[in-house]
Amino acid sequence: MRIGELAARSGVSIRLLRYYEEQGLLRSTRSAAGQRHYTDDAVERVAFIRRLLAAGVSSRVIAEVLPCAETPGEETFDSAMRRMELERARITGEIGDLVRRREALDALVAEAHEYRRRLVASGPV
Repeated sequence: MRIGELAARSGVSIRLLRYYEEQGLLRSTRSAAGQRHYTDDAVERVAFIRRLLAAGVSSRVIAEVLPCAETPGEETFDSAMRRMELERARITGEIGDLVRRREALDALVAEAHEYRRRLVASGPV
């Protein structure tokens, strides 16, 4: 299928499909006229890429784990799973950082409310 059909079937823009190809996430063959042609499996591959991106996985990491989808042998599977576990740990760390930042902001908001309460209680300045 050509790139326009893949875009229509996958719900992804042609520009994004070209980006995926530039990043090594998607492969095409070229016709004599230079047009991109994709296999029917490309629709499923684009959906898989989109799910990984939605999970917060970078295109660089996706390029590392995609060989597991192409050659699901034990070695590629184990390698992909280790990489995904590292990504999960990274995201868990980010969640911890966000929780700490939210708690710090909560403390500042509480202090501001307390400060305002004391100002109101002390009367006009």
